[in-house]
Amino acid sequence: MAVYIAREATKLWRKVCAEIAVELQLLFEKWRLLLAGLVFQYIHGLAARGVHYLHRPGPLLQDLGFMALPELGQDKGYVSESVFTFIFISFLLWSFHPFIYHSKRFYTVLLWRRVLAFLVASQFLRIITFYSTQLPGPNYHCREGSKMATLPPPHNVLEVLLINFPRGVLFGCGDLIFSSHMIFTLVFVRTYHKYGSKRLIKILAWLMAIIQSLLIIASRKHYSVDVVVAWYTVNLVVFFIDNKLPEMPDRTNGSSLLPVTAKDKDGRTKEELHKLEKDCKMKEEFHKLLNGNTVDSTDRRQRVQMNGKHGEDINHTLSDATSNGT
Repeated sequence: MAVYIAREATKLWRKVCAEIAVELQLLFEKWRLLLAGLVFQYIHGLAARGVHYLHRPGPLLQDLGFMALPELGQDKGYVSESVFTFIFISFLLWSFHPFIYHSKRFYTVLLWRRVLAFLVASQFLRIITFYSTQLPGPNYHCREGSKMATLPPPHNVLEVLLINFPRGVLFGCGDLIFSSHMIFTLVFVRTYHKYGSKRLIKILAWLMAIIQSLLIIASRKHYSVDVVVAWYTVNLVVFFIDNKLPEMPDRTNGSSLLPVTAKDKDGRTKEELHKLEKDCKMKEEFHKLLNGNTVDSTDRRQRVQMNGKHGEDINHTLSDATSNGT
């Protein structure tokens, strides 16, 4: 038993190391786009912090969702945050499963490059929307009489740039249309719907997105319009960008190598092409190792057939020689 565990642990470690090497190679090529997506997350937080200075509390607007759903109360506001945290962590762990599991369909770096593109486009539209019109916040800390409903003018630029993280993010006001929680939720659910493999989990993911929408309204963190606009805006953004971006290579059959751009194919010297061929061979060996493959069965059969044919030719040659000698 101990020998089996040690052997499997060694195989797992080799898979993880090989996957890290492949993903790092992709990261070195795509790091600019990934970094831009991460920087925009800060810009989005900075914009949300800035609109809080413009927020003015007022009476709650008439809302159909508020009429239909009972109010959870201030002491149960954690419920919607708990559901969102579960969705976020679940997607994060799933996106890194190629490092461990034998079956895999995508490269983690390429997946997050795509996800960040969806998030940035949706958040850019969100910033334009909530700066266009500031609505009185329905959340408890944004209502009239709350000290956190309005922010005093900042004393310096640093106070704005630091955005009072994480308190400034959790207790913001004014960044309503449309819901940032729903942006992340819908992007994650749509991504898993396309690249995930479990049908039951896909159904549960969409169900979680619906539950998250209802909990946000019941917690009075957003108006119903914030959630409704998020549903059709994010889905349209993801649909449009997904069709514009090049499709990720499918790793299901275990035969696809790392993607090579048109510039790599056309604008290389002979030395560079030779180096590229060597790199491709190394990538193929990595890929075979990652997917648990050694030598292809078709190649093995061909070699057996060729060796058999070669042996027959030798036998025929020897028999002819002996007959001529006699």
